[in-house]
Order: sequence, then C-alpha cells, then structure tokens
Amino acid sequence: MPDFRSDTVTQPTPAMREAMFRAPLGDDVFADDPSVNALQAHAAALLGFEAALFAPSGTQTNLIALWGHCQRGDEAIVGQSWHTYRWEAGGMAVLGSIQPQPVETQPDGTLRLTDIAAAIKPDDPHFARTRLVVLENTTGGQVLPPAYVAEAAQLARSRGLALHLDGARLFNAATANAARHGTDVYDEARTLCSHFDSVSLCLSKGLGAPVGSLVLGTRDFIRQARRTRKILGGGMRQAGVLAAAGQFALEHHVRRLSDDHANLARLAEGLAQTARSHPVLQGRITVHPWQTNILFTDLAGDLAPAFVAWLAAHNVRVTSSLYGSGTRLRWVTHLDVSAADVDMALDCVARFQG
Repeated sequence: MPDFRSDTVTQPTPAMREAMFRAPLGDDVFADDPSVNALQAHAAALLGFEAALFAPSGTQTNLIALWGHCQRGDEAIVGQSWHTYRWEAGGMAVLGSIQPQPVETQPDGTLRLTDIAAAIKPDDPHFARTRLVVLENTTGGQVLPPAYVAEAAQLARSRGLALHLDGARLFNAATANAARHGTDVYDEARTLCSHFDSVSLCLSKGLGAPVGSLVLGTRDFIRQARRTRKILGGGMRQAGVLAAAGQFALEHHVRRLSDDHANLARLAEGLAQTARSHPVLQGRITVHPWQTNILFTDLAGDLAPAFVAWLAAHNVRVTSSLYGSGTRLRWVTHLDVSAADVDMALDCVARFQG
C-alpha cells in the first residue's frame, strides 16, 4: 500500500528497533538518561551549536524556541504559510503570548526581505516589540536559496532581531544543496544552521524515527528551553528508548534522503507525462515544480472526487484539500516508499478512466 500522505508515516526499521531495544536508559527529567544526553550532544556537535534538547514534537520545539526568544507581548515575524503560524494551533499566541506578524510567502518559498523589513515595528508603546524572524526550510518541499538565507540573517542582525529556523526537514534542504554543490550533506546542514540563533529539527519526518524533535541553541538558551519544555508537559522519563531511534536516524538515515528525492522526481516526471497524454487527465491535472520529497498536483474540481476515490480503491494513499476551484493533492516520498511503489502509483493513475 504506497502511502504518500506524509514522511511522518514511516515505521522504524529493524536496525532502528534493535537500537531502541538496546538503549541504556535513565530519567531525562533528572537529565540522567544516557541515550538522550548522547543524542543531544551528538546533534549539537553535528550542527554547530553549543547544546540541544530532545522533545516529543516539532510543534513543541518550535514553541519552546519562540518562547525563548520572545516575552509576553513581543512579536515574531513568520511566513503566512509557515508551520509555526498556520499549522501549530496558534500556540505562539495561545500559550506563549507572542504576537505573530505574518508576511506573504512567495511562490519560491521565501519571504521578501522588503516585506520583513516593513513588518519590523518601531520602538513605540503602541506596537508589540518585534524580537524574532522565523524562517522555514524546506517549506512545502522547496529549498530556501543559501544566499537568501544569508541575506535574511544579515537583515535580522542589522535590526537587532534573533533568527529561528523551523528545520523540520532541514536535512532534505541540505541534501538538495549538497547535490547541487557537490558537497557533503552534513557540511551543508551545518552551514545552513550557522545563520540561526536556534533551530528546530524533526527526527520523525524524513529521518524516520517514530517520535521526537530537537531544539538547538546556546547553552543558556537550552537551559531555559528545558524549563519551558517542563511547563509544556514535554518532560519525559525513560525517553532514551526514543532518543536512540533519533540517534540512529542521524547516523544512518541522512544520506539515504537522496533516494527519497530521486523517487519523488520519478513520480513527478511520470505524472507530468500522464498529464500530457492521458485521455481523461490531459489538461486537467497540473504537476507543480518540485525540489525535494514533496510534490503538489492540482486537479480540476469536477474530476477530483472520482480520481481521489480511484487512488483510495487501489490502495494509493495521498492527502487532498480544496484549492481554489479545484483540489490539490500532496505526494510525499520517504523511507517506506520505494521505486516500485512509485511505479505502482503511476500505473494506477495511468489506468484511471474517470
């Protein structure tokens, strides 16, 4: 059953399960779980930070970071479509008392630097105090250009603002950059992180761990983050059984992300060919540009219900949502989607009769 809904649906590999089974455990609330401590130290050193903290989810690590940079009544500049703004249940406002200042996301996934600059408030008691700029990389599968990230960081620094990265799929961005530059993926990830005061890294998306995310920053920042995690109910006890999966993912599942990107390209090219030649789908399905492991396709509204039902009936799982006058499908490749699964999905689409 090819499951393209998300890279969150992966199952631990046998080797990962073995690492979890053998993990030495302690009590992480007392900071003495050796597997958690090892993961945190390894991730911090890997990405060029002083310290890291393991938490249950990326939503929580993002909120922990925002809370670390902003006080009650402060403001964070975010993208209109960013996960931190649209998909985290308003947590920054509801729990952090932080005002989000959304900025329109451009088609290439960036925020215009002029829009960021215009959103920064003057020092005036009528306004929330702008403290933070948040970026997301990848965003909708798109990679922020490295030069753009550097320019955004320079803008934030020049205005005295902190910079946080929602790097849920950080290593997908690094993989794409490494392929483009002929460099090492770990070096690319470290370079990307070097611009940010804090980073949230998800271990349970493309990296394939069952649970968990990391927030990374300075020692003082992470010391406060530990307190915030406790407030949010994220303190876990024998969490090393989960941390061991994250450690295994960082060591063994990063370089294989290029396979996911190759499978996504295979899928996208096949769907694009179908869109040009299929007697029913021709001119009625749009395949959007892709860069990493996420693809969006748009279907004519009158065709979408039958097409989505056809996929479901043939055990091809995707996510769909209304988009304008049509329906948008999201396809995500990951650890548990093989080239054979892609071919199965393409064969299913080719046999669609409307």
